[in-house]
Order: sequence, then C-alpha cells, then structure tokens
Amino acid sequence: MAVSKWVMGAGLCVALASGSAIAAPPTEAKVQQLIEMMGVPAQFTDMNNQMTSMMSLQFPCVEASYWQTYIDKNGQQQLVQAMIPAYQHHFSAEDVDGLIKFYKTPLGQRLVSQMPATMTEAAQAVQQWGRQRTTEMFSELQKSGKLDAQGRCPASTSGGSSGSPTAPSGGGSPGQP
Repeated sequence: MAVSKWVMGAGLCVALASGSAIAAPPTEAKVQQLIEMMGVPAQFTDMNNQMTSMMSLQFPCVEASYWQTYIDKNGQQQLVQAMIPAYQHHFSAEDVDGLIKFYKTPLGQRLVSQMPATMTEAAQAVQQWGRQRTTEMFSELQKSGKLDAQGRCPASTSGGSSGSPTAPSGGGSPGQP
C-alpha cells in the first residue's frame, strides 16, 4: 500500500515538474459553441430528413410527419449534450478556443457549408470503389476455383455442404450476407 502511494506521488511530481501538466478540459458551454459553429444542428436536420424518407418507404402505413419528429429540437439538444463529453475528453480548452477561432474565419465557414456535399461525394466514390474492388476479388476467387459461379464456396470433398452465397449485393465485403 505504501509503495502504491509513493508511485502515485512520484508520478504526480513528475507530471508537475515536466511543465506539461494535463491541459484543462473545455467547458460545456465552449464545446456547445463549437458544435453549433461546426453546423452540427443543421446536420441533425439533414439526418432527420433522410431518415424520414427511408422510414416512409419502409413503413408506408405510417405518415411521414410521424418520422419527421425523430430528431426534433429536444432531440437535437439531447444529442449535443451526449456529444460534449467526447469533445471534453479529446480536446483541451485551448484546442476548443482555437477551433472556435478557426470556424469564425471565412475558411472555417466555407468548410461548414461545403462539408456535407463533400462527404456525400466522397462516400459515393468509396462505395463505387468498394463495389468495383469486390467484383475484381470475386472474379479472382472464381478463376482460382475458391468460389463457384454463384459466389459460393464449392462443396467440400469430405461430404460437407457448400457455403451460403457470399456475393454482396451492395458493396459489402465477401462473406457478409
């Protein structure tokens, strides 16, 4: 017990003596300001609209207006509150002040306005690449005999059953249904 107290005390002394004491976390108010400047509430609105469209297609018996309330103002506030500890964990108060300063600049505002479209285009490119790469890999596996023409593992010679179909339909990885 005395040894562990000594180790803890020595560790604290080293941290203080090094001059790089642990940086203070940002306040909840500063993180909330940063989240708002980053346009996160608007992203929640976009997410809600996408979710409304998707759920309306899946459940045509439910009015679209019902799904529109999924991320309402109260939900947005709850989501922001849920995000704050992550920012406090990963960024110091100085970091958050610097980010707020950046997001106040014209470039920061351009980033906020262009990021949704940029991320959508990037995600589409990644999905297209994934589909193409999966097709190439399946073709290689079929040519080498590791997969049959339907994208399944061939029947084993020990009498076991053949594997289930593994060809993904939407850019997933091999072996995933």
